[in-house]
Amino acid sequence: MTSTKRIIIIGATSGIGNEVARLYIKQGWRIGVAGRRLERLEELHAEAPDQIETIQLDVTCPDAPERLAELIRKVGGMDVFLLSSGVGSQNRALNPEIELATVQTNTVGFTRMVTAAYGYFKEHGGGQLAVISSIAGTKGLGAAPSYSATKRYQNTYIEALDQLARMEKLPIVLTDIRPGFVKTDLLKNDKYPMLMSPEYVARKIVKAIGRKKRHAVIDWKYAILVFFWKLIPGFIWRRLPIHN
Repeated sequence: MTSTKRIIIIGATSGIGNEVARLYIKQGWRIGVAGRRLERLEELHAEAPDQIETIQLDVTCPDAPERLAELIRKVGGMDVFLLSSGVGSQNRALNPEIELATVQTNTVGFTRMVTAAYGYFKEHGGGQLAVISSIAGTKGLGAAPSYSATKRYQNTYIEALDQLARMEKLPIVLTDIRPGFVKTDLLKNDKYPMLMSPEYVARKIVKAIGRKKRHAVIDWKYAILVFFWKLIPGFIWRRLPIHN
């Protein structure tokens, strides 16, 4: 049996997931990457063809778990699963298409992939299941209702799976990674405060996974912000002008 560690990253064609994949390449991991954009997958594979296996996958499609299983077979197993796939945008107008598309990816697609990964680890003696959620799940954000609500769903779902794993006495480590504002395609301008680079956030994510942390807010500035957010009573929160 090989001693090389194996990670599957869903949503590695751009942004944070792509940077995380590059860090694991440098660390010598065997990597399976999945995403919707085939050309981006091919570009990443070309950088380290001996380490990387790829597959085209859309978390909103019902066949995504089968595609994940195929990728795991190509890699030769899975020690760590990282879900980096997500969408989000401000939607003060409550455009139904935007709201529902966010729900499809961040809740339906999220659940589809996380349950598939949990099932694999249950059958194969354990592993680490990590997801990239957001600090947006801390409170309901009026400028982005569907995004903040779906991120809260993700936080709670991973919390529930952590308890379930303990109930079933399974050696499955659950890691919920909650970045603050990151300069990616999700945030298309520089008006957000304390923007972090994808490269910086990726380094923090790899460290959190390596330490098997239960949850990690990235970075310390946002950890302080979240601490105070939680203390704000609802009647005050609803009056705050939180926007970009």
